[in-house]
Amino acid sequence: MRFYQQQHPFYCGIDLHARSLFVCIIDDQGKTLIHQNIKDSPALLHQILEPYIGNIIVGVECMHCWYWVADWCEQHHIDFVLGHALYMRAIHGGKAKNDRIDSYKIAALLKGGNFPMAYHYPKALRGTRDLMRRRLHFVRHSAELKAHVKNTASQYNLPAIDANLKDKGQRERLRDYFPNHAVQTSINANLDIIDDYHQTIHRMEWFVLQQTKAVHAKGYRQLTSIPGIGRVLALTILLEIGDIERFPASSSSPPMPDSLNVKPNLQANPMAHKVTKSAMCI
Repeated sequence: MRFYQQQHPFYCGIDLHARSLFVCIIDDQGKTLIHQNIKDSPALLHQILEPYIGNIIVGVECMHCWYWVADWCEQHHIDFVLGHALYMRAIHGGKAKNDRIDSYKIAALLKGGNFPMAYHYPKALRGTRDLMRRRLHFVRHSAELKAHVKNTASQYNLPAIDANLKDKGQRERLRDYFPNHAVQTSINANLDIIDDYHQTIHRMEWFVLQQTKAVHAKGYRQLTSIPGIGRVLALTILLEIGDIERFPASSSSPPMPDSLNVKPNLQANPMAHKVTKSAMCI
């Protein structure tokens, strides 16, 4: 866990919501200067923070709508730090909780050097990372539809479907597999959606690949050289970790999941061990 411990004359804690934010500003003596609820308006936020620009740090808890606050602070050259939601809950969790209390506690954590930091993901690839995460949702739903197709054959005591439903040609063979017209209509609906998903997922992967290689071309080549790591897994690793330079050493990087602990094939590639050690930290 990393804590923000730099000192400033003023500290701003924001309890952020989708359409509102509760702002608390305290000074270096702990005195509350501003404590109010405002709409999600950059103009209103600028009106409150303008007298303190250059002498204030803004902290918010990591939730789905922190992007615009971070970008606004960067645009106006205001120091910004993102709070780790899980650790913040563990540190300042209490029975009495509301927006006013939470915003003050965020400001107090900043002042006391106890504000747990999350990674402030760079704006350039933020949308690309979110697109890759959205792709996963589509892949999972597509898998559910494929499972339903095969399970329906068991439900009606028909021969097991051994077709590879990733293949469009084999999916088309199932268009008249079920004797019951209503059941076949249901299955055809699944197959239609699966066809659309495959096309959409392919376009998403191509777009993500181009965007990621423009920034992480070397890292992508290193990762895909490791046996067991393909295009999608390499893109996921690169986009989720972001800037590898934020880790001073490999020992300080996040623990690697078991699924990524791939043993290199040294006979097939004598350089695999060297590449693996460097690429695992990307």
